[in-house]
Amino acid sequence: MLARRLSGVALGLALLAGCSSAPRPQLSSAPPPPAPDVSTTLAPAAPTTTIPATPVYTVATAKGSSVAIYDSPVQTEPTRSLPSPQADGSTLVFLAQEERSDWVKVLLPVRPNGATGWVKTSDVSLATHDYRIQVEVGAHKLTVYKGTDVFLEDTVAVGAAATPTTLGTFYTTGLFDTGSTQPVYGPYAYPLSGYSEVLFSFGGGEGQMGIHGTNDPSSLGRNVSNGCIRMSNAAITKLAKTLPVGVPVDIKA
Repeated sequence: MLARRLSGVALGLALLAGCSSAPRPQLSSAPPPPAPDVSTTLAPAAPTTTIPATPVYTVATAKGSSVAIYDSPVQTEPTRSLPSPQADGSTLVFLAQEERSDWVKVLLPVRPNGATGWVKTSDVSLATHDYRIQVEVGAHKLTVYKGTDVFLEDTVAVGAAATPTTLGTFYTTGLFDTGSTQPVYGPYAYPLSGYSEVLFSFGGGEGQMGIHGTNDPSSLGRNVSNGCIRMSNAAITKLAKTLPVGVPVDIKA
């Protein structure tokens, strides 16, 4: 879950409120990628569109200071707009679901989980990659795929019974270097487009989920977090040095 703080004129991350009550992390200076165990009660699954079978995914990145969101390509006025950078300081990105002429249907990094909208291609830049992340909550397993090949597997900690990890299809919205300021989150953390279904505010944030490392490796393989996904520090470091932002994350039971 994400908490927020004011840093100069920009709001910076105080990361993953649903993961711990630790102090707040700083924005990433990470190198850009080429950029007692309890029985879990699963959160309600978010409305989702299943990650496409094709191993190529399109990321739409905001060009300007905001992006207008439309309910459909025939709508003449936007329903809302989202700022860039986001409140945590990250450039606004979307995971594309469909492209149509001058429009792109995208998954939105907002509540309710699974919300979608249409953006004009003139407002975003499009790029593709072939990475995806799958999280199996019951098995405490995270698998990263590059195309159809397994790039990485890791044992993870997930949400406790009272604060379960939300199921659904989401995507990574940024990357933060937490090692020097927030070792509780390990060296790196990815905020996600998904939110807790039981925590609607935490430390000034909105209960945003994330994937991050940990300073307590004994917690891995257990149901102990407030909804976030904890990885080993070695694994999250490998991802931070390789993956782009905008990687789809499919969280399953």
